[in-house]
Amino acid sequence: MVCDRCIMVVQQQLKQQGFEVKNISLGQVEVVPGPSEQQLLDLGANLKVLGFELIDKEKDKLVAQIRNIIIETIHHHHGQHADVNMNFSDLLSERLNRDYSYLSRLFSEHENRTIEKFIIQQKIEKVKEFLEYGELNMNEIALEMGYSSSAHLSTQFKNVVGMSPSNYKQLSKVNRQALDKI
Repeated sequence: MVCDRCIMVVQQQLKQQGFEVKNISLGQVEVVPGPSEQQLLDLGANLKVLGFELIDKEKDKLVAQIRNIIIETIHHHHGQHADVNMNFSDLLSERLNRDYSYLSRLFSEHENRTIEKFIIQQKIEKVKEFLEYGELNMNEIALEMGYSSSAHLSTQFKNVVGMSPSNYKQLSKVNRQALDKI
């Protein structure tokens, strides 16, 4: 689950199956009564139709938590650019109570890309959003996203997207990706 709507959809699905949701947040759900093996299979099938999947292995959960922390920090920080400027290795280690080198290795093995590349991809998607809304100039976007300069942002944007931010902004067709597809 990567957004509030995702949480709402999963919560509705759980209630339809007769569970009381005690706690639900990005990537985690606690229900009562505890689900049986068959209920987990049914729930997994129902969620798959909706574009979700159950994560029950401990390492898979940890990777999902890494993704959720990064997405939450980049996309849901509501104008508090200090969060984006923070050192992600420290943030992940602190929030997950694990050594960053372990988290980095696990994420790379599971996702076939580094945490750093995932962070860059998420930042670029947020930059696309800012460009489409047109409310901020490149210097303001760079500051908001934790880049040292608009030139650095533009270079990274071009490396990832294949065109400059100004060329992207001029496109009539929106080319953003859903956060869970990155």
